[in-house]
Amino acid sequence: MIGELYADALAGENAEIEYVDGTRVTLEAARWFEPIDGDEEFLSRCSSPTLDIGSGPGRLTAALTRRGIRALGIDITPRAVALTRRAGGFALLRDVFDDVPWSGRWATALLADGNIGIGGNPEVLLRRVRQLLRPGGTVLAEVASPGTRSRVDRLRLRRGPLAGEWFGWATVSAADIERIALAGGFAGADCWTSHGRWLARVY
Repeated sequence: MIGELYADALAGENAEIEYVDGTRVTLEAARWFEPIDGDEEFLSRCSSPTLDIGSGPGRLTAALTRRGIRALGIDITPRAVALTRRAGGFALLRDVFDDVPWSGRWATALLADGNIGIGGNPEVLLRRVRQLLRPGGTVLAEVASPGTRSRVDRLRLRRGPLAGEWFGWATVSAADIERIALAGGFAGADCWTSHGRWLARVY
């Protein structure tokens, strides 16, 4: 049901993110289709080949491909994969914790749009991503502002009476990314801000 509701949101259906305390916020999936201010900060730092984890409709994967960067998007939703391919990018239906092509050979891994929250445990996610990267490879991640509290929320997607399963999603503060990077097996991390977005390089 998570994948179905997410796919519906990508198709333009109204969907919400529901938290365990009952709070609901609109899932603004439409914004992932077009370039977002600050994307260039990611794109200009990507080396070939780049793995776009949780690529959604593929705006970054396709943009990298147009620049001549070998890039692959992975997503858990067939619609997202189809949209990435339609946009001109390469994509596979894949969970980051499943078998991923070119394991150990990726130069850059992208965790844009807060995807460092995937799975609800950023240290575990980074350890997995480190396995996928080649020696010296880097992670480019979007994090929350330094004043935000790092946390793990239980949430689900909802559209009217239909609700998906609960799952964990992490928020990582820029103030904590270096600590989490070290726990994930990396040497360190640095952060900067662009167009109101906080971005991190984990190396």
